[in-house]
Amino acid sequence: MNDYQHILLAVDYSEHDGTVARKAKALSRKYQAWLSIIHVLDNIPMPDTAYGTVIPLDQDSGYGLLETEKAQLMQTADELGVDCAHRWLVWGVPHQEIVSIAEREKVDLIVLGSHGRHGLALLLGSTANSVLHDAKCDVMAVRLQDDESKRFI
Repeated sequence: MNDYQHILLAVDYSEHDGTVARKAKALSRKYQAWLSIIHVLDNIPMPDTAYGTVIPLDQDSGYGLLETEKAQLMQTADELGVDCAHRWLVWGVPHQEIVSIAEREKVDLIVLGSHGRHGLALLLGSTANSVLHDAKCDVMAVRLQDDESKRFI
């Protein structure tokens, strides 16, 4: 395993994010690496913004659902001690946006959750599978179990 300098945690606010976040935080401590966090919105209408697909975290959008997502990201990032400059809320296709931010920010390791799908779900793919195949850096897919805790740290 390489010495990682920059780790990107991808969260989707499922009930298992705490498990994935703890793993990412432990790795960032072990390697004394920057920890960044990304959440990709793919299921709410995109507000008209002059900022492109990256949604500014320091402005009120006026969209209730978007504000809820921003608040969740800020709370999670605060709990993990993620610097404000390393937080991204992005609208788009999750695997594409995660890989794009990872490349732009020179991330060494992407950490995200995976449910280890089988059968038809496996054939249809998942965000973790797509990131694994598209990323130019290492990817850690944390296998998720149904009884994992929601706590972050």
